[in-house]
Amino acid sequence: DTIAELIALSMIVYIDETGWKVGKRSCYTWAFSTMKHVLFRCGVGRGKVEAETILGKLFAGIGVTDDYGAYKKMFTRHQLCWAHLIRKAIKLALQNPDDKHYAKFLEELCDIYQDAVRYRNDRRLSVGRAEKVNELQERIRSLCTRHGETIVKGMTDDFEATFIRLQNELVDNLASLFVFVEHPEVEPTNNRSERNVRREAEIRKGGRTSKTPTGAKRRSVIMTVLASLQTRFARFTLENLLSEVQRWFEQGRSIFELELAELQKANASPTCNPALLPNS
Repeated sequence: DTIAELIALSMIVYIDETGWKVGKRSCYTWAFSTMKHVLFRCGVGRGKVEAETILGKLFAGIGVTDDYGAYKKMFTRHQLCWAHLIRKAIKLALQNPDDKHYAKFLEELCDIYQDAVRYRNDRRLSVGRAEKVNELQERIRSLCTRHGETIVKGMTDDFEATFIRLQNELVDNLASLFVFVEHPEVEPTNNRSERNVRREAEIRKGGRTSKTPTGAKRRSVIMTVLASLQTRFARFTLENLLSEVQRWFEQGRSIFELELAELQKANASPTCNPALLPNS
């Protein structure tokens, strides 16, 4: 619960979800990640309410996710994962090696992304980042010449329908493409949380999931604490883990409770904006 509060107060959160099983019931495991905290929710649904349980109805920071519809209108600022967008363009190009306009689209999309990453990493751009974002957005508009075309149900060329959908996704979400340029502390992909759910997906594929809701909740707690502690140890060993937990018993407070108390104290300052606090 303490880690959930810390994540809700963070400036940036990366979110992903993967399938899970509780007995014979199909459900999901969510991963909420920051630089120092990871929270798992195992054996729950995939609806927007599951994310809102952790972040609230409107997260004050920046959310980084894929294009799953549950994330829409959940954040004050939203960064879409570029890895997902580029993968869709790569798939079209690979499935149609003789159709050069897919390959050309992929090449130009990658050029835009690489320029965006270069702008993000350019420390000389202390000002002018908004102008760079406008430039990149205009390049997306120019690239997506088929944006807005009607997709007829049962369209004979499924690849063309997919191509139009990808262009619609890019243009319709322009405000969520280059948040990482204007805010360099934001990563352009959701790989941080994708890595955290990858092992859970492998466990699910091996049939090693939860038998009961109580077991799913227990796994959520254990995985959350272990993953969050792993960000703190140079060497994540059983000895270091047991030593840290033993210190909590002796002091009567975990490291997470101490961090939350410090953050709440900072938030109590009348000049403090929680959305501008560093991840903690």
